Amino acid sequence: MVLYFTSDAVSPPATIYMGKDKFENEELIKHGWPEDVWFHVDKLSSAHVYLRLTPPMLWTSIPQALLDDLAQLCKANSIEGNKKDNITIIYTPWSNLLKRGDMATGQVSFKNPQLVRRVFVAERINMVVNRLNRTKRVQENVDLHKMRVDRDREESRAKKEEVRRAQKVKRQGAEAKQRAEESYKDAFAVDRTKEKAKTSNVFGSDEEGDSDEELSGRYAGDLDDLI
Repeated sequence: MVLYFTSDAVSPPATIYMGKDKFENEELIKHGWPEDVWFHVDKLSSAHVYLRLTPPMLWTSIPQALLDDLAQLCKANSIEGNKKDNITIIYTPWSNLLKRGDMATGQVSFKNPQLVRRVFVAERINMVVNRLNRTKRVQENVDLHKMRVDRDREESRAKKEEVRRAQKVKRQGAEAKQRAEESYKDAFAVDRTKEKAKTSNVFGSDEEGDSDEELSGRYAGDLDDLI
């Protein structure tokens, strides 16, 4: 069972989800998405709350209003944390979660502690928690593995389509360049033909010229007269 919430602190609304218990948390850890951000009450037991980012939002620039929603939801879903004021919520990209075989069920660490950020929560704000709870959707028997496989397949398809579009644009550009070069060559050839015609008109005769045999005979006759 996965619990889904919607935060309208941003536009378009953000999707937030969490598991029902620590066993489902294990599945969420295993089959998270690269665009997921993990939230948890620092140093206390709590639900594992996830934010699914949508472009162009980055985990390093989550709007404060959305961070406040996530922090309140984490606090409300921590037995001990919900009773305390002045607590801290930690968050990090799903890809930074570290799960070793010797860890307890639902327990995680971090690959890089420097990629962990914190949000301070002074107190529970019922108005925020109630608003989020009104959006709660419960989905039974969620196949997290299939969802991740489908997501990866769609990402691969989109990347291949992007490559095809880029190749098409490149090919069309090369064809356009080739047509332009051929057009230039044709225009240059026409200009040379016209230039040759002009040159012929300047140096040529309007009458049809004598053949080589006629000229040779004429010069030979002139030579005989001289002798």
